[in-house]
Amino acid sequence: MKEIPLKDAYQLVEPGPTTLLTTRHEGRANVMTLSWHMVVDFTPRLACVVSEANFSHAALRATGECVIAIPDVGLAAKAVEIGNCSGREVRKFEAFGLTPKPAHKVGAPLVAECFANLECRVVDAQLADTYNLFILEVVMAWRDPRKKAPKTIHHQGYGRFIVDGETIELPSNMP
Repeated sequence: MKEIPLKDAYQLVEPGPTTLLTTRHEGRANVMTLSWHMVVDFTPRLACVVSEANFSHAALRATGECVIAIPDVGLAAKAVEIGNCSGREVRKFEAFGLTPKPAHKVGAPLVAECFANLECRVVDAQLADTYNLFILEVVMAWRDPRKKAPKTIHHQGYGRFIVDGETIELPSNMP
């Protein structure tokens, strides 16, 4: 074993696929790249960290709504570009050629180019002040049936990603 800097330790336990988080506040739709999230329970509830430095933080606090859109590897370069700029200066849907679609239960838009979209409401923001952590309840879920086996990307830091590989199935009694 070799010691690594603590600032790099998060790269070893990345939580899941890189996603896009959309919001709509004061008539303006925005999208940000989100890698720090996890499933909390089977309801389903998700936890996500949205830094107060992000333009989306204020919109998420004000509206209590968002969409978690899940891109496939074909959107990897756009996901990086989206994450490298701020919605304060850039209208990201237009700048990156993404198509906002109306959601059914929240005001934030779906992303048509993503293979799945989860409409979410904030159900707990108690840790938002301290850790920028929001607990979201998924209130509607969508999946593009044309995309049978999409490959997701997993952020390892500093522009490095792992692409989903082979799927294996093992006996399990758990969901």
